[in-house]
Amino acid sequence: MNREEIKQILPHREPMLLVDEMTIDENHVAHAQYHVTGEEFFLKGHFPNEPIVPGVIQCEIMAQSCALLMKDDLAGKLTLYTAINNVRFKNLLHPGDTAEIEAKLTYRKLNIYVCEAKLSVGGKLCAMGELSFALIPDTRENK
Repeated sequence: MNREEIKQILPHREPMLLVDEMTIDENHVAHAQYHVTGEEFFLKGHFPNEPIVPGVIQCEIMAQSCALLMKDDLAGKLTLYTAINNVRFKNLLHPGDTAEIEAKLTYRKLNIYVCEAKLSVGGKLCAMGELSFALIPDTRENK
């Protein structure tokens, strides 16, 4: 799935669309990528002369990758965090890096989804955690 196909599923748009490409393997594991260009708004002040992708943005990159696992259930709905658990940050994510995300749905009940996700660069783990979401009706006027 490329960026334009992802836009058909996720409601996120620039500058908050943080998945460039994604596939789902035969084990229902999402494999996504986001290329950190260095032009992202969140790098301008975090930190001047030493840009590092903030941890909360790394969580959002993982969350958007997780949401793509729910693509068949997303029509007419939005995903909202219900919890971010056991998140750990191991290495830094810099401009020029390609974040490689692996996400797996581990639990689902009604409109609640729980996923485990990892974000790596070149095989080095940067972030990992459990992300939970509720799917709610999308009541936005201009979708």
